[in-house]
Amino acid sequence: MALKFKEKETIVEDLHEKFSRSETVIMTQFSGLDVNDADELRKKLREAGAELKVSKNTLFKRALHGTQAEVLSDWFSGPNAVAFAYGDPVSMAKVIVEFAKKREVLKIQSGVLDGKLIDVAQIHALSELPSREVLLAKLLSVFVAVPTSFVRALSGIPQKLLYALKAIEDQRNNRDN
Repeated sequence: MALKFKEKETIVEDLHEKFSRSETVIMTQFSGLDVNDADELRKKLREAGAELKVSKNTLFKRALHGTQAEVLSDWFSGPNAVAFAYGDPVSMAKVIVEFAKKREVLKIQSGVLDGKLIDVAQIHALSELPSREVLLAKLLSVFVAVPTSFVRALSGIPQKLLYALKAIEDQRNNRDN
C-alpha cells in the first residue's frame, strides 16, 4: 500500500529528528530477517538506550539532509534498517555486532559517530570497548590515584625524618647506658 504525502512527510520529520538527536547511527541490511528476530533486536537496542527504524530509502535520504549523518546518503540501497543511539554508542554497537554474529542475515554496512563516517571494522572496534560507565570508573581511579600517591610521597618525608630522629635518640640512649 502506497503512503500518502502527509504520511511520508510525518515519517521524514520523525526520522530527521532522530538523525539530528542521535550521537551515533549504524546502518544495517536486514534482508531475510524475520519479524521475531527484528522484534528481539529492537528490544535489545531499547535496553541499550537505542532504537531501530526501518523505512524506505528515499525517506531516509530526505531525513538525512541537514544532520551530521548526511554522509550516509550514498549507502542507502536495498532493505535497510538504521539504529540510533542517543547516549552510549558502545552499548548499541555491542548489541548490533553480537546480533549480526548470531544472525548472519543482518549485515552491518556503515555508521556515523559524532558526524564522522565509520566503517564495519570501526563499528566492531567500538563494540569491543568497555561501556561508558567502566571507562568513567577507570578515569576516576586515575584522578584519585595521582593525589593519593602525592600525599603518600609527602607524608613519607616527615616519617623518614621521625625514624632518623628516633635512631639518633636510641644511639644516645645506648651511649649513655
